[in-house]
Amino acid sequence: MATAGSGDVLAGILAGFMPVCKNTFDCSVLSVYVHGAAGDFAAKTVGETSLIAGNIVSAISHILPVEIPKKI
Repeated sequence: MATAGSGDVLAGILAGFMPVCKNTFDCSVLSVYVHGAAGDFAAKTVGETSLIAGNIVSAISHILPVEIPKKI
């Protein structure tokens, strides 16, 4: 996921989780996990060579209902 903007996507995910996390470390771990899972989903959908940051953002809504309850 070394594509322009993917770090910005991670920062946005982290900012979104900060108000609801108990501590910064757990929030960071959760954010990185969601970012990776969304990236994997997006890569399977559009292909690794075509992956852009916007695909990761779009994939978040597909993985959040499935992935988060397993990790919290």
